[in-house]
Amino acid sequence: MATLLHVDASLFPGGASASRTVTAAFADAWRAAHPDGTVVYRDLAADPLPHIDAVTFSAARAEPGTHTEAQAAAHAARLALIEEAEAADVILIGAPMYNFGVASSLKAWLDHIILGGRTLGEGTQSLAGKRVVVVASRGGSYEPGTPREDMEFVKNYLSAVLSAHLGITPEFITIQLTLAGTVPAMAELIPLAEASRAQALAAADARARELVEQLAAEEPAVKERAAEEPAAV
Repeated sequence: MATLLHVDASLFPGGASASRTVTAAFADAWRAAHPDGTVVYRDLAADPLPHIDAVTFSAARAEPGTHTEAQAAAHAARLALIEEAEAADVILIGAPMYNFGVASSLKAWLDHIILGGRTLGEGTQSLAGKRVVVVASRGGSYEPGTPREDMEFVKNYLSAVLSAHLGITPEFITIQLTLAGTVPAMAELIPLAEASRAQALAAADARARELVEQLAAEEPAVKERAAEEPAAV
């Protein structure tokens, strides 16, 4: 049975959030296609993670046997987040654009799971090759050829960080012009906004079902490899 880790970062709940609406469509399609699978949900807005502090940072650089009580607790919490990501077959991330960048809550999550000697570093990228789907929402448009393309720091940032440091090549579903319905100056863009939303919802549904099929097709080979591995002694 495959596991989906669903991570949302939008400040707004439910249908009030463009990114949550699309990630929910993905998760719903996943459940429909794989009712025996597992969905682990992490809401970074409702249950924010602490930002990396000196205690957490120093714990990662010290031998576990030398940890203070505070370091041990912080490091254990960090490892739990990493293990949650490692256990997932697919990671789904809702990444709204706030002030031209990712939500600080999402940055905190990334800071926790990027750990030298575990997920980061030559030969120790435990998340390498992981399937990651990012739903990137934004109030305007920052795609190539638009006036603000040089201010796109969500997809570009996540692509760079995940590929360069974790060995992950993320794929993106983008929903644009989400402010068209509330900003009078963008009223003429409402049809384009509605089209973007419809395309994103359709893409989320289709991609979730495709990934379930891919994982199901790979499962026999995975089981065969596991059976061939020598038993631990």
